[in-house]
Amino acid sequence: SSMRAIIAACEAGVLAATPVLAVSNRAQAPALAFGRQHGVATLVIPTAKAPSTADRRLAEALSAADADLVVLSGYLRKLGPITLERFAGRVLNIHPALLPRFGGPGMYGRAVHTTVIAAGETVSGASVHLVDGDYDHGAVVAQRECVIFENDTPETLEARVMALEAGLFVETLQRIASGVLRLPGLKSPPLDFA
Repeated sequence: SSMRAIIAACEAGVLAATPVLAVSNRAQAPALAFGRQHGVATLVIPTAKAPSTADRRLAEALSAADADLVVLSGYLRKLGPITLERFAGRVLNIHPALLPRFGGPGMYGRAVHTTVIAAGETVSGASVHLVDGDYDHGAVVAQRECVIFENDTPETLEARVMALEAGLFVETLQRIASGVLRLPGLKSPPLDFA
């Protein structure tokens, strides 16, 4: 949903950016079909059999697309050292919880919401963060909160947090594109992202 919202914001002129490449490790990923329907170049890079080769291919593809910023939306694989080095300070991810708590290996999808509720939290939300070599570890650049109700289930909390994510990601990218939010790896506001 975040990818769709970001591309829609670009097409509507609400976000001064150009999506240049959509990448997945799964050929049947709906994001690739959506990207193609909206004129975005797509690429499949399998990661399971040769992670280091996939890392090199991803870094090369992003560079060839002239991406200024890398936006992870539903990409559940850890990025490799070549991509992280080449795009240091220019890779963003959205996480369905308030970081730095409730992140790390295995903390994605409904598992996050189950853990948040089990911890007795009264507030959850979404976090946009810079990506580094550890899961959900990089600096948080934006967050949005939502209340956890007494009768919430992981499913109801997941739905409310998911409803926050797309808008938060678009707003964060708008702040970056306008120069209001500066990322350590960007010399000027980005024009192109993957």
